[in-house]
Parts: sequence; structure tokens; C-alpha cells
Amino acid sequence: MSVYGSANYEYVVARVRHRRASLFSDDEYRKLLRMGTGEIARFMEETQYEDAVNALGSRFSGVDLIEHALNETLADDFQDLLRYSEGRLYEQVVRYLRKFDAWNVKTVLRGLYSDATEAEVRSDLIDAGEFEEAFLDRLVAAESIEAVVELLDDTLFETYLEGAFEAYEESGTLVPLENAVDRAYYENLVPDASVRGEAAELYREFLEAEIDFRNVRNALRLARSGADVDPAEYFIDGGALFDRKEVGQLVADRSTLVSRIRESKYGDELSRALDELEEADSLIGFEHALDRALLEYSDHLSYVYPLSVCPVLAYVLAKEREVDNIRAIARGREAGLSEAEIEEELVIL
Repeated sequence: MSVYGSANYEYVVARVRHRRASLFSDDEYRKLLRMGTGEIARFMEETQYEDAVNALGSRFSGVDLIEHALNETLADDFQDLLRYSEGRLYEQVVRYLRKFDAWNVKTVLRGLYSDATEAEVRSDLIDAGEFEEAFLDRLVAAESIEAVVELLDDTLFETYLEGAFEAYEESGTLVPLENAVDRAYYENLVPDASVRGEAAELYREFLEAEIDFRNVRNALRLARSGADVDPAEYFIDGGALFDRKEVGQLVADRSTLVSRIRESKYGDELSRALDELEEADSLIGFEHALDRALLEYSDHLSYVYPLSVCPVLAYVLAKEREVDNIRAIARGREAGLSEAEIEEELVIL
């Protein structure tokens, strides 16, 4: 698909709105909570996951079938978005979908760190980014974390991982490497300020919100952990809510951090979540609230600017939410968790 010329927003947004209408409702998630994994797979056969479930049913069953069908359908769905998109819209979508390259890199690193099998790691990869399938196979086959870092030379992750690998060797934890992968993705996500025009400004506003929410999440995790680390090392440039110097001061005083969020343009969306965070000290619940707020903020932008990239990116977030919710339900049922315990893991609007 050409990356030059005018964007075909009207056509792609129409396709996206049609697909958005077929996403699972909150009531359907609650139905799934009462099902076993076999019943969930059969339910999925009556939805947009039908082709994947049928194609994979002879090789997998139970939660494995659900996992593979989710990942395959997600990848196919987002590859369709790229095929539909033209011009500037294609550039915006392909840049955003690099999040799955980041996901895949972190999945491979975690697999090596935890001694998972190649088959286990490969089943968790989502072929929806820029990395070719053959390159993903090479990452999965790597025999060490150092080998993975070397394979990522000449990618957007290279310069970020160089220093992070030394920190990984010193600390023995994956945190520096995972943070470097996130920074590589997000800091290459927002277009250069020299790129002008309404389309670029809308894209930038959408991405700034996602980076702001990621920085809020990281700051609260650091504030909760009490770890003796420099918050600036975990700061992602490109947002509008904090700067690198300010976030270090806010992490040291969580009440001030919460007040800063309340006073921001996201205060209304996060008001209830901030109340719950202060009252119950529930960071997991707050992180789910951040996810809900980002979904609602993206929907707001998509309705205010209906012929732009915003409805397309809002659909990507909504589809990710659907896949994450179904996966959480299937894994929870497999692990024998109660309905209430599983529902706590869901992002329901």
C-alpha cells in the first residue's frame, strides 16, 4: 500500500465502524464468565472468531485453542486495516501497530527469562506489527537474552537496548529491558513537531494521551514500590502531563501526584478512579480505570473528529480490550478462579 498521497479516512472509518459493532458487549463478557473453556470456544465459533476456531480446532483445544484463535484473528484484523489504509492514514496506522513489535520483543525476553519453551513463547506472539514472521521465528529461537538484543540491531529498539542490557546484567531483572522497549516504541510514536496539519495534530493528541497514561501508571507503580530508582529512567517523552524532572518529585509524594492528575485535562475521566485509589489503595483497580479512561477518551476524539485517524485507533484499542478480556476469562476459568476474581481482571466500561 502506498504511504504517499491523501488519506482515505471515509472508507476506512466506515469499515472500522462496521467491525466495531461486532465487538463483544459487557453482557457477553458476563456470559463467558459462567462458561468453561470448551463452551467459550464454541461461543466464539458464532462470532468473528469462527474461521480461526475452526481452522485451529484440529490442533488445539481448551484455553490453547482460545489463545491461538484470539491472536490469529487480532493479527488478521489489523493487517486488514493496513490493507485498507492509504497515504497519511497508512503511515499513522503502521506506526501505531508497532506496539505489537514491542509486545513480541518483551514476550520473547520474558520467555527466555522464565525458561519457557519455544512453542509457549511463539503461541503468545501477535503477528500484527512490522516484524516479518521469519524474523519473529529467529527471535523465538534465540538462545539467550543477549542474542535477542543483538538480533534487534538496526531496528528502532537498538539504541534503547544497548544501555539497558548493561543494567539488566547488573540487576538480574528484566525491568530495564522492558522499560527500554516501551520507551523505544512510545518515543518513536509521536510525529515530529515539524509535521503540520489537522490530521497530524489529532494523531499527536491521541498519542499524547496514551503516553501520559503510561507515565501515570509507571509513576504510581514506582511510588507504591518504594524502590530506590530514578523515576526519570522510566519516563517516556512525548506526553503533555509531566516533564522528566517533575515526575521524579511527584513519585516521592503520591498525594501530590494524585492531585496533579486531578487538575489535569484527564481529571474528569479519572475522578472516580482516583477516589478509589485513595480510599482502597488499589493500584490494579486504578490501572484498569486508566485503561477504561483511555478507551473513553479515544471514543470521545473519534466522535468529535469522525473523519480522521481517531476512530481507527479507537477501534484498535477496543479490539485489544476484547482480546485481553476473553483471554483473562479463559485463563481464569482454566485456573479455577471464581467469577468475581476473574471479573476483577476485566476492563468493562
